[in-house]
Amino acid sequence: MARSCYKHILPFAALVTMETINVTLNTLFKLATRHGMSRHVFLVYAYGVAALLLLPSPFFSIRSRVLPPLTFRIMLKFFFLGVVGYLSQIMGYTGINFASPTLASAMSNLTPAFTFLLAVFFRMEKVEFSSVDSRAKLIGTAVSIAGAFVVTFYHGPSLSPSSTSPVAVLHQSPVQSPQSNWIFGSLFLTVEYFLVPVWYIIQVQIMKEYPSELTIVFFYTACVSILAAIVTSVVERDSSKWLIGPGVALASILCSGIFGCGLNNAVHTWALHLRGPVYVAMFKPLSIAIAAAMGVIILGDTLYLGSIIGATTIAIGFYTVMWGKAKEELSEIMSTDISDLESSASQKSPLLLHSQS
Repeated sequence: MARSCYKHILPFAALVTMETINVTLNTLFKLATRHGMSRHVFLVYAYGVAALLLLPSPFFSIRSRVLPPLTFRIMLKFFFLGVVGYLSQIMGYTGINFASPTLASAMSNLTPAFTFLLAVFFRMEKVEFSSVDSRAKLIGTAVSIAGAFVVTFYHGPSLSPSSTSPVAVLHQSPVQSPQSNWIFGSLFLTVEYFLVPVWYIIQVQIMKEYPSELTIVFFYTACVSILAAIVTSVVERDSSKWLIGPGVALASILCSGIFGCGLNNAVHTWALHLRGPVYVAMFKPLSIAIAAAMGVIILGDTLYLGSIIGATTIAIGFYTVMWGKAKEELSEIMSTDISDLESSASQKSPLLLHSQS
């Protein structure tokens, strides 16, 4: 009973909670940027907070289990994971800054489609048009990308009364229109969710070589914070941006550092190790509804028909890819069981023949 709870109920509850927390953190970040917070400085401090919280984890991991030594090769992989993670994060937060957390939640469902395309490109997965699961993944990928185009280029009529807050009006760029901001945001978010499966693949490879979730997350968050500090020192000319006083910006940094960069990465690494990437990805569409509600209520965002149609299309494509992947895994399990039964029968048959003789 306890094992079943750990294997099934706990990951389900943890991932639903994390999706809700992630949307809340994105909404808080968007609110903080409207008050003038720099996204570059945000990454430095948020990941720095997470690294400080996780600082004891390598010492506890080494004492609690037998782990391979931290060689230069493993540290290089940690650094590469940090580079990919930093690029993904800066693209994502730039996209949210241009657009909205709702768009970010919708575009996050492109991850399985991009994962499938990368797997095919690197020959990690074969496409067989005669196979139902391969056709489902191809159709789902195409539908997801079509939905992303709808979200990006079609606004449609408003479904909620425009209730833009004075803060939003104050920080809106006079040069760029909301439509161009939306397109730029979509492009940045597309790049982010193309990099996410790359990050997953690297992380899974590191886990095989160094199976300590918290240690991996510690080095990852430390690398991202250092990289962000280097980039910020070059691109952020205004030194006053580094000063964070009490307010929504400080709340966003602390909450993102503790719950986003730290807890979120730890939970997702643990869930990936326990249930695999397909199960973890299944919870992504849940964030769309949460983000839409928070965007309208807290940020005063306007909900457009194009966003609803595009997000729904992406979600349909997402679950089509997931269905194809689940069917493929079920087929592999069944074929393994059949081969095991045949092997067992072949081992028993000489005994049966001997007893009959």
